Amino acid sequence: MGGVPGRAPRVVVIGGGPGGYEAALVASQLGAETTVVERAGMGGATVLTDVVPSKALISVAEVMNLAAEAEELGLRFPGSDGNPDTKEPISVDLGRVNARVRKLAEAQSADIGRRLASEGVRVLRGTGRLDGTERVAVELEDGGSEIIDADITLVSTGSSPRELDAAKPDGKRILTWKQLYQLDSIPERLVVVGSGVTGAEFANAYDALGSDVVLVSSRDRVLPGQDADAAEVIEEVFRRRGMELMGRSRAMAARCEGDGVVVTLEDGREVRGTHCLMAVGSVPNTAGIGLEEAGVQLSESGHIEVDRVSRTSARGVYAAGDCTGVLPLASVAAMQGRTAMWHALGDAVSPLRLRKVSANIFTAPEIATVGWTQQQVESGEVDAEVLMLPLAGNARAKMLGIRDGFVKLFASTGSGRVLGGVVCAPRASELIFPVALAVEHGLTVDQVAHAFTVYPSLSGSVAEAARRLHVTS
Repeated sequence: MGGVPGRAPRVVVIGGGPGGYEAALVASQLGAETTVVERAGMGGATVLTDVVPSKALISVAEVMNLAAEAEELGLRFPGSDGNPDTKEPISVDLGRVNARVRKLAEAQSADIGRRLASEGVRVLRGTGRLDGTERVAVELEDGGSEIIDADITLVSTGSSPRELDAAKPDGKRILTWKQLYQLDSIPERLVVVGSGVTGAEFANAYDALGSDVVLVSSRDRVLPGQDADAAEVIEEVFRRRGMELMGRSRAMAARCEGDGVVVTLEDGREVRGTHCLMAVGSVPNTAGIGLEEAGVQLSESGHIEVDRVSRTSARGVYAAGDCTGVLPLASVAAMQGRTAMWHALGDAVSPLRLRKVSANIFTAPEIATVGWTQQQVESGEVDAEVLMLPLAGNARAKMLGIRDGFVKLFASTGSGRVLGGVVCAPRASELIFPVALAVEHGLTVDQVAHAFTVYPSLSGSVAEAARRLHVTS
């Protein structure tokens, strides 16, 4: 255990996001004298500007999608009769939506702050940097500074939106995803640059909220790093809903012009809109905080290099979250932070196992994944049988008007052990859980298939896929 015999270890956490505050809670639980340094607010960007607000906004878009498809279920609203003089069935007051989103984020941040205080964690509002490996220098928000001695330091400083020199965000017309929550009205025509997870989620959300959306992608398809079958479903849905998709179209610049923006592509074409969202990746917040001077090894991209228990190359210094580049998920950041403290303070610990992590993309339908992937199966990296079952044949899906999506399972050839899966469906984030349990505990497809499911239910398709992968003795 770190520290000096006879006194509690001193733990300093730089950054109050999921990796930071979860680490602080574990450290306090294990008896450490714990301080968290956070400049924006507890919960960090995850709570204040990223995950919590984006998913709150997306939940509003989900309601809009349901309303748009209600007529297929036999429901009628004022405005659904095709009469152009009739008031629209549902409209969006984006100012009120964003006010609610910001309020939810602030409430969640306050809850985290209260939890830390109740556990005896000291919170300093300011910016921290390493002063060697055994001290942290803090520039306090209200002026002044403080030096804190540290036996163990955890760096959890997160990341920020990547910016192009020729497309600098102004917070009004050219925006990063952190700036969207200040808008008071729906963008009439939104150009989204970037078709990764962030770009696809916001393109989907604003399309549902009523924007005319253009999605500009430098790659062949939307969500290039995801399961190809799921990405194909999302592309088909986007096009069916009227979204304009521009593949193989690399954006080079964006400028404000009059009451709109002009995005210039690499081949000279121009795309015009009223607003532009730049979703071209993120960069780690690792510059200027004393890492290299303290002997912390960084990658070429500026991420902190860590091992499977979150140790850096500097003695007593750990790191967690997006600043490490391990996997940009709040759940992973939180586990990295907890793992770091368990290891540093001498508690039982298991190394991080990314193969067991479930992830979700909040489009409509959602895409949830866990374990090995189809690409790894096809490359021969793992020997597995693949079964994809469309949701169109599921009775509950028919009742709900669901026509897009599927359940896909990967099972080890011979043993039938579940190695991974993909769910493309509404609320896939919930449906992936039985697959994640199977992966975590090494269940076979027969064990999954023998569990009772409710009829009718979407989860019944998980069991049906497992049955179809039955291994004969």
